[in-house]
Amino acid sequence: MGTTRELTDRFWTTLAKDRTAMLGCTGVYPRPMTAIVEDGPGPIWFFTARGNDLADAAARRARQGLLVFASKDHEFFATVGGQLQQDNDPAVIDRLWNPFIAAWYTGKDDPKLRLLRFDAGVGELWQNSSSLLAGIKLLLGADPKREFRDDVAKVRLGKG
Repeated sequence: MGTTRELTDRFWTTLAKDRTAMLGCTGVYPRPMTAIVEDGPGPIWFFTARGNDLADAAARRARQGLLVFASKDHEFFATVGGQLQQDNDPAVIDRLWNPFIAAWYTGKDDPKLRLLRFDAGVGELWQNSSSLLAGIKLLLGADPKREFRDDVAKVRLGKG
């Protein structure tokens, strides 16, 4: 069981560790992207390239974004709405740059490089309760639904 604060903290730490999320925005279906979280609850960053539907949509204006996340162990899930925009700030690109990103571009000044910023808004978080554990509780006379309520939260994830 977790409190809203514990679920929120788990979202940020799990996303920072697992890093792959589905990201979409108004008019663009979600697709797998690598998330970079510095110090949650800050922005979530995504490197991409010009010509990517997300990059093109976010370059024109900020869009309503949607991030869908499942941890690698399938013990934590999240759906988060927020604002998605292009933010090619050279200082941020320099700070986030690493060998994995460098492998996809000719350098930090590659003309096709785009950096997307996702500012998380409200999200729904789910901490998975093991179906085996729920079955055992049911056999012992406990109601697994009652405890599951504490493993789900609708929270504001962004700053402010």
